[in-house]
Amino acid sequence: MSRHKRSPRRRRAVAALGAAFGLTAAGIVTNSMLTSAGAAASWPTPRGEKAVTATIEVSGTYDGGLKRFYGSGDLGDGGQGEGQDPVFKLKDGAVLKNVVLGTPAADGVHCMGSCTLQNVWWEDVGEDAASFKGKSSGSVYSVYGGGARKASDKVFQFNGAGKLVVTRFQVADFGKLVRSCGNCSTQYRRSIIVNDVDVTAPGKSLVGINGNYGDTAALRNIRIHGDGGRRMELCARYEGNDDGDEPRKIGSGPDSTHCRYGPSDISYD
Repeated sequence: MSRHKRSPRRRRAVAALGAAFGLTAAGIVTNSMLTSAGAAASWPTPRGEKAVTATIEVSGTYDGGLKRFYGSGDLGDGGQGEGQDPVFKLKDGAVLKNVVLGTPAADGVHCMGSCTLQNVWWEDVGEDAASFKGKSSGSVYSVYGGGARKASDKVFQFNGAGKLVVTRFQVADFGKLVRSCGNCSTQYRRSIIVNDVDVTAPGKSLVGINGNYGDTAALRNIRIHGDGGRRMELCARYEGNDDGDEPRKIGSGPDSTHCRYGPSDISYD
């Protein structure tokens, strides 16, 4: 794809938007990500396969070389039950890159603190593609590039504290792209940024947040394909709880406080 030289005005606008969002995550989330990338990258062809019978724990950086990793043995039942073990478990500050998660994918990826998922692809999401579980309000979870499809429920489950940034991602045939946990036993204020993302119907909703805990979601450069009726919900607000009850939905759509986006941030084709 050809590159165009940005004007000083454009550079200033990008820098200002980046400063407003406070985008920093393991050296991956930078102001440059707020430029429009256009069409999404094509799905990669895996370079070999690896069966995973026990969770792979990652500290530092794990480069999967674009192999397909899939659950086997205890990780191989392919069910949708809660409480499954993940294929990858990332320690605070870890980076997982160049990985294709095949079928079954068990409970995908767990981030136990700040983490970066770079060029990670889920061919058929199991229970969740990734769950973010850090307990510090300073935790930052970065999903840069990659994609997910065939998620009967959630793609990203945000159980912990901090900020989740999803950039240059693509998602298709899914329930929810990001859900801030509505009934976890410990609740936090969570911040979500979804920027430069291709969304292909069918899909139920992009983001679900808990207004009563002060959650925020910012949507920028969202391209929605195949939803001519505009039935997909963009940002839903719930009244979360910490006692396990089903959270009550209290609203949807932009409100400038919790759901932050405008008409120019969303396009349809």
